[in-house]
Amino acid sequence: MAHYILQRLLYAVFVLWGALTVIFLVVRILPGDPASMMLGAGATQTEIDALRQNLGLDASLPEQYVSFMSEAARLDFGESLWLRRPVLDSIGERIAATGRLAIAAVILAVAISFPLGIVAALRQRGPIDYAVSVLSLIGQSVPGFWLGIMLILIFARQLRWLPSAGSQTPQHLILPAITLALPLVGVLTRLVRSGLLEVMHEDYIRTARAKGIAPHAVLTRHAMRNMLIPVITVLGIQLGNLLGGAVIVETVFGWPGIGRLLVDAITKRDYPLVQAAILFITTTFVLINLIVDLSYVYLDPRIRLR
Repeated sequence: MAHYILQRLLYAVFVLWGALTVIFLVVRILPGDPASMMLGAGATQTEIDALRQNLGLDASLPEQYVSFMSEAARLDFGESLWLRRPVLDSIGERIAATGRLAIAAVILAVAISFPLGIVAALRQRGPIDYAVSVLSLIGQSVPGFWLGIMLILIFARQLRWLPSAGSQTPQHLILPAITLALPLVGVLTRLVRSGLLEVMHEDYIRTARAKGIAPHAVLTRHAMRNMLIPVITVLGIQLGNLLGGAVIVETVFGWPGIGRLLVDAITKRDYPLVQAAILFITTTFVLINLIVDLSYVYLDPRIRLR
């Protein structure tokens, strides 16, 4: 187990190095000069050149890259060009908001998708099964930004039941959590259904039934546990995707999280803030996948990680 964890951590280092390199190159090919944007249209060329030198933007690309990688290794991302404060402080203030949104979306998705998937599998080829399959497909297909706007128009503008933006109260969390959870509901529902249908035809399930074990015990103790491995795998991947989806959802609902901060930083051409925010999302994705891999041993003792 220790050898496997060490191996995965080494892989993670290479993944993060590749992500940092891509981030460094992408943010520098975007049109627009950060110094010019910060000083405004009335700034002179002398002022712009002085600011570029102060920010290190006048150095060659290889020199900037070496400097950036060495500072990233020390977790020193400097100061935000836009907010004029340490980058890590700015990100640290937004982590809790994004975490609340992601956790609420996952809880909502699991609470809806598991019952729907189980009912659809137990009622295979019936009206409920077909209805759940169609709704799941629609949930996967609806664009997040469109769904968010529709929810705002219906529940915030027309019915006035919920707030449309902000994060001051628990009610502010409802609409963005639904928007972020709906695609995950579609994926998990279909996966739970197909996983149960596959497991329920295995020999050990027929043996359990032949022994007279109650149907609910067969489902919960035998079928569900063996069905969970592919579900947990996809859930781990989707958790990483939730952070990417949060960029759109947080922008639509004015949610003060990492996603909205990233969009604002890209607009302002704030190189240090963009790089640090994307690195945070990438690191979270890598760690989630490591946790998912380690959970396999608990779910299925036959699995040995080497």
